[in-house]
Amino acid sequence: MKYPLLKSCTMLSVFLMLVTFTGCGRSESTADPKNTHNKTRAVRVSVVKVEPVPIHDIMILPAETEAWEDVLAPAETDGRVEWIGPQEGDKVKKGQLLAKIDVSALKAALARAEAAFKLAEDLYQRRKRLFGQRIIDQEELDRSLTERNLARANLHQAQIEHRRGFLLAPITGMVNHLFVDEGEFIDRGKPLVALVNVDRIKININVPEMNVRYLRPRQEAMVTIDAYPGRQLSGAVDFVAFKADPATKTFLVRVLIDNPNHEIRPGMIARVSLQLRVIPDALVAPLFALVDKSGERILFVEKDGVAYSRTVSIGIIEGNRIQITRGLNAGDHLIVMGQTEVEDGTRVQVQ
Repeated sequence: MKYPLLKSCTMLSVFLMLVTFTGCGRSESTADPKNTHNKTRAVRVSVVKVEPVPIHDIMILPAETEAWEDVLAPAETDGRVEWIGPQEGDKVKKGQLLAKIDVSALKAALARAEAAFKLAEDLYQRRKRLFGQRIIDQEELDRSLTERNLARANLHQAQIEHRRGFLLAPITGMVNHLFVDEGEFIDRGKPLVALVNVDRIKININVPEMNVRYLRPRQEAMVTIDAYPGRQLSGAVDFVAFKADPATKTFLVRVLIDNPNHEIRPGMIARVSLQLRVIPDALVAPLFALVDKSGERILFVEKDGVAYSRTVSIGIIEGNRIQITRGLNAGDHLIVMGQTEVEDGTRVQVQ
């Protein structure tokens, strides 16, 4: 009876030892590889060495085109419009006759003034001879001289009024609009013809106060017109306002561009690019290298296989590059790929 019992106890002890050893072996085999993996895992990243490079501070602002000259030619006298020469769309030269206003009535008034002056002149000359012969006295000669001078003044006024009936072009340009037709009555001072000169185009932009200090007349400007995508035009700053607009707190800056083919028309939308300054030794980073962490701008740099975060301040943006004014040093290895997968202290592998 003792031998079977002893045999059973021996078999049970062997079974428990096997279970214990087997369990311990499985625990070690599942834990060790994982722990080893955590210790050696590294994120693959790409880096660039930070070196000082030039960066251009370029400002691009929207604007609107304006004619070089835009003039409303008004009627200089009351009356009926007897004749209009050029029509809308025609080109005219400065001094060219545009219209005639009540010329017949003005011509009659001029003829009366000319006749009155001729009579006064003849009378004065006769009395002057009589005065030389001591037939009339000085007072009568002076009265005749006064009458002649008044007639001359009336003639001059009639000549001025007659000329006002002939409306001449004040500028060289295009007839953009006619406000009246032949036969209509027009009051003095009312516009008769709108003329525009588009040989050159003015482009007016509103520049913020922080940027206007960098702008000077004759400074180069690049212009694009929305109506002509892909075309870039060269112009120059013509005027920089000395006083800000009280409503917008911006300064008017006018840029001029040549328009020999008259393709650009007043009122078109334009974009003006102005170079404010050049920083020759800026530290820059690609825009995509920046990471936003709870509102902070972060860059990651690599050193000895470890990623370190840097909180940075930014400056000028040029294309896809941005100036870093604080937080980055020359010689740093800036992480430009994989930066979204790392944290401060993460092991990295540069590829």
